[in-house]
Amino acid sequence: MVLNLLFVGDVVGRPGRRALQRLLPRLIDRHQVDLVVANGENAAAGFGLTRDTMNELLDAGVDVLTTGNHVWDKREICGQIDDFPRVLRPLNYPGGAPGRGSGVFQTSAGYKVGVLNLEGRIFMSALDCPFRAADAAIEELRRETPVILVDIHAEATSEKVAMGHYLDGRVSLVVGTHTHVPTADAMILPGGTAYQTDAGMTGSRDSVIGVRKELVIEKFLTQMPVRFDVAKKDPWLCGVVCRVEMATGRAVAIEQVMERVN
Repeated sequence: MVLNLLFVGDVVGRPGRRALQRLLPRLIDRHQVDLVVANGENAAAGFGLTRDTMNELLDAGVDVLTTGNHVWDKREICGQIDDFPRVLRPLNYPGGAPGRGSGVFQTSAGYKVGVLNLEGRIFMSALDCPFRAADAAIEELRRETPVILVDIHAEATSEKVAMGHYLDGRVSLVVGTHTHVPTADAMILPGGTAYQTDAGMTGSRDSVIGVRKELVIEKFLTQMPVRFDVAKKDPWLCGVVCRVEMATGRAVAIEQVMERVN
């Protein structure tokens, strides 16, 4: 038997949340999806998460939310994330950070899927090593299930590619987030791990990675402070669907998802 996992790229603001609500039901039906994981760190007005946006995404059909470097942008989340066991923050934050970075979650049929959230360090904050953090977490997750999905939230493609090869044969899917641009390298690595460098974003394509394009252009031209607002036009959902053997955790197929809201 196989499990069908859907990973949805960074959900950006209200347009991204609305795109997810509109498109997710048909994607679940079309691909017979067993578990949905989405990166939600940009869901609240483009930066961070709130209690309301977490509930909105989970109510829309997302089973697990991952995050990244913007997870704490809305400060109230620091005192709320522990109330949401289906919301993960990057595992490799130093000890004492609220929330958790991995977990085992059940499909509606009762099958177990491990989910691991990591954050890269190149051109980003100096967190603990994501590679070493992954080692310990994967060993623990595999005690319960061989089916494991990893979100590596990182700036540098080299770091994401390296993580894919490092975890090949130990997890089912390694998918990158953060740069908001879908890459054309969906593949199954030699050890049986499915991989894509970046899933892309769920939000306005008529934008600069989700932000109103005229604001970003102004910033580049003037180098003056500019308030970035979320763009609204032409929303898309981007992600990947991965088919995984339940008994072994090996991926048998990976397919890029790019759906426009009509």
